[in-house]
Amino acid sequence: MRVIGGEFRSRRLKTPHGDSVRPTPDRLREALFNILAPRIAGTVFLDAYAGSGSVGIEALSRGARRAIFLEKSRPALRALEENIRMLDIASRCEVHPGNAAPVITKFEADIVFLDPPYPREREYQLCLEALGEQPRPLVIVQHASKFTHHLKDACGKLKRVRILSQGDNSLSFYEPRP
Repeated sequence: MRVIGGEFRSRRLKTPHGDSVRPTPDRLREALFNILAPRIAGTVFLDAYAGSGSVGIEALSRGARRAIFLEKSRPALRALEENIRMLDIASRCEVHPGNAAPVITKFEADIVFLDPPYPREREYQLCLEALGEQPRPLVIVQHASKFTHHLKDACGKLKRVRILSQGDNSLSFYEPRP
């Protein structure tokens, strides 16, 4: 896996061995950050269920001011911390070990990226419901394409405004209701 664009373009990232983490595919990450390009500069980016940190690191590479990573898997945390050290970006990162759902609203972020393990459907709803109570400018949820119809079109003050699908993966974009 590598960083797609920006300051760290083409830099390889460490990933944990085994199947404990399902990294966001390069093509999907590229499409995501093409969409976010006008909005990413100077933001605080929260990468929940971060795995090795590829999405949050991509955000930093493309101009985010800071990234907050939430991850509970020990192997993924080791890879994430190694990637942060390797890129010398510790001063721009916060890493919080543990489950994201109970703490996701405790962090101030301009963009929230959620990528819970696909089999854990309840995690999606818990996070969206919590975030919907205190709407963020933008919440992006990565999920299996076949799961799109299971996600609500609105959660609290958030409304789904876009779905981007590539193969088996999709991104749902939620913004505050007008």
